[in-house]
Amino acid sequence: MTEQRASHLNQLEKNLPEGLLVDAAWLEKQGIASNLRAYYVKSGWLKQPARGVYQRPYGSLSWQQVVISLQNLLNVPLVVGGRTALELQGYAHYLVQETKAVYLYGPEKLPSWLGKLNLPQEFRYRNSKNLFRNDPITSGLGSLVWDVEKNTGTDREKLRGGGLDQMSWGQWDWPLTLSRPERAYLEMLDELPSRESYHQADMLMQGAANFSPRRLQKLLADCTSVKVKRLFFYFADRHEHAWLKRVDKEAVDLGKGKRMLVKGGRLDPTYLITVPEDLDGFS
Repeated sequence: MTEQRASHLNQLEKNLPEGLLVDAAWLEKQGIASNLRAYYVKSGWLKQPARGVYQRPYGSLSWQQVVISLQNLLNVPLVVGGRTALELQGYAHYLVQETKAVYLYGPEKLPSWLGKLNLPQEFRYRNSKNLFRNDPITSGLGSLVWDVEKNTGTDREKLRGGGLDQMSWGQWDWPLTLSRPERAYLEMLDELPSRESYHQADMLMQGAANFSPRRLQKLLADCTSVKVKRLFFYFADRHEHAWLKRVDKEAVDLGKGKRMLVKGGRLDPTYLITVPEDLDGFS
């Protein structure tokens, strides 16, 4: 029994990086049954931050560690998106309020134990299939296998083709998959007007001089939300970045009819959406 414990413990040290999380099913696949899990927890070799969730001890737990664990160890098809992805990529100074939520996009709901972790942030799930038709999250994200020992294995070009990318996080450069700014901005627009503000969306577009027109064209063609596409062009017209001339608006389906997004707002005559009165009209 002692030899078995030592063997499994060596396997854990190799396959489970310090600080990352796995569930009971993952440990079962490693041959670590419930009695052995209980022994490791009692001995301090594993922590249990929530029921059915285990971690090799290493400092305090962050939301980034949780998401990296979901993406790379538990193979949950999700990415960091929206406001959260924009913050991670240098747009935080345009987002004036403190972030208390982490936006996660994917085709499957998040594990219920996420809400039981003692973290200051709330995880907010969004179904990515509701926003993009040909969503790369639904077609092979889980196959981007991370080799824990070599810290390699992700096909970044495959990700980038769908408006996604990967950044290194933490002292061990763990891979964190997220939406690139163009996709994250469209995801954020989908939160208007209930969870995001027109003013912050406008400020973000003001700082979007480096958006890729080719990436935008693909994302806008794939986007299923008329509201998001009209809002995008409304804000883009206001700031007239050079890339806007290279985006073919005629190739994007903007739907028909008016959309009331703000009660008592002003109707924009070009895109037939209501916007707040205190946003200057584009002329």
